[in-house]
Amino acid sequence: MKRAIAKVKSNKGAPGIDGTTIEEIPEVMQKQWPQIKQTILDGTYCPSPIRRVEIPKPDGSGVRQLGIPTVMDRIIQQAIHQELVPVFDPIFSQYSYGFRPNRNAGQAVLQAQKYIQEGYKWVVDIDLEKFFDKVNHDILMAKVARRVKDKKILFLVRKYLQAGVMDDGLVKPMEEGTPQGGPLSPLLSNIILDDFDRKLEERGLRYTRYADDCNIYVKSEKAGQRVMGAAVRYLTKELKLKVNQQKSAVDNPWKRKFLGFTFTKGKEPNRIAVHKSPSQATKRQSKRSHQEV
Repeated sequence: MKRAIAKVKSNKGAPGIDGTTIEEIPEVMQKQWPQIKQTILDGTYCPSPIRRVEIPKPDGSGVRQLGIPTVMDRIIQQAIHQELVPVFDPIFSQYSYGFRPNRNAGQAVLQAQKYIQEGYKWVVDIDLEKFFDKVNHDILMAKVARRVKDKKILFLVRKYLQAGVMDDGLVKPMEEGTPQGGPLSPLLSNIILDDFDRKLEERGLRYTRYADDCNIYVKSEKAGQRVMGAAVRYLTKELKLKVNQQKSAVDNPWKRKFLGFTFTKGKEPNRIAVHKSPSQATKRQSKRSHQEV
C-alpha cells in the first residue's frame, strides 16, 4: 500500500467525485483506511463511481473520454495492479508494447520498421472503435480468472468495472468497458487482447501492438485482405469488440499512420517519419508533409 500511495502521488492527477486531492492522502488514509481495509477483506467494499471528463485527442480528431476514480480508489487499484503485473506480464507477447514495464511506443514503431525492411510492404491496420468503452466484462473476467484464483480479488476487479460513472450529477451504470483514467485499465486492456496476440503468433504473422493500436505486416494485398477478414471475425465474434471499418484498411505502410508516425517510401531503409496532422499540413503547405527523423 505504501508503494501504491507513492505511485499515485507521483502521477498527480485530478480529484474524483468526492473532491479529495492527492495532498490530502495522509489524512484520508489515517481516518478511512482501517475501515476500508476491513471491507476489502470481508468482500463488501464498494468503489465510488468515476468522474467523467473529456480531453482533446492528440490528432485533433475529437475528444477522448476519461474516467477519474477517487484518490482512495486509485490507491487500491494501483495496489491490485502491482500484484497482477508479475502474474500476467510474463505471459504477454513480446510484440505487445503498450503499458508494460520497460516497453514503449517507440519500440513498437521500430518493430514495424523492421518488418517493412524485411519485405513486408503491406499493412493490415486495424482500428478498434471506442475500445476502452466496449470491453465485455464477462469475457475479460474469465481471462483474469485463468490466472487469479483469489475470489476476493476477482470480486474487487469486477466491482471496479461496474462502479458506474458520475455524469451531469447522475450515476450511470457501466455494463461494459474499462474506462481510461484508472491504474487497472491499461493492464486489463492487455489481458483482453492477449488471446488475439496468440492467434496472430500461431499463424506466424508479423505484427506489432500498442494497446488497441495493432498493425499486421504481410507481403501482398491479397494476403492482407485475407488476414483482415480473419482478424475482424475473431475480434468481433470471440472478444465482442467493434472494428471501425472506415478507419481500418489494408494498404502500404507509407500511406498509413501508426502511433503518430509513418514510413518513407522507396529504397531501404524506409525511414520513420513524423506524421503531421491536417491542421499542421495546412499551415505549412509549402513544406514537405513529412519530416524525416
